[in-house]
Amino acid sequence: MTVRFYRALIGKDRDTDYGVVFPDFPGCVTTGETPQEAATNAIEALSLHLEGMLEDSEPIPAPSPLNAPLPDWLDGKNDSGEPDTQVLIPIEMPGKIVRANITLDEGLLARLDAAAAAAGISRSGYIAEAVRDRLRAIHRPEVG
Repeated sequence: MTVRFYRALIGKDRDTDYGVVFPDFPGCVTTGETPQEAATNAIEALSLHLEGMLEDSEPIPAPSPLNAPLPDWLDGKNDSGEPDTQVLIPIEMPGKIVRANITLDEGLLARLDAAAAAAGISRSGYIAEAVRDRLRAIHRPEVG
C-alpha cells in the first residue's frame, strides 16, 4: 500500500480536550485527552473519512505542503491566540478492492449483518473495519 502524509492541526482551548482538524478535509475532526491520543485518533478518523470518500466515489486530494496557507475556514489558533501544533498523519491509502469468498456459521453471519446494519455500513465494510481494528491491536506497542 502507498502511504501518504496529511497535515493535521492539534490544538487545545481552555476546558477542552485536544482537538484535531485536517486542512485538506473539512469536517474530518477528532479529539484526545492528550496530544498523543489526539494524534492516534487522527489516524483512525482520517482513515475512516477516506474510506467514506472512496465508497462515495469522491476524489481524494493530494496532501497539501506543510507551508501551504491554511484554508479560510481554519485559523490555526487556540482561544488564547497561540498557534496549533502542525503534525503529519501517515495514512495507508486503500488499494484496489478485491472480491473474496468466505465461509461463516449462519448464526455468526446473521449477527454480523445485524451489527453492520446497526453501524450503517455494509457487511464488507464491517468485516474490513474489524480486521483493521484487530491488526492495529496486534501491532500496537504496549504502553506502560
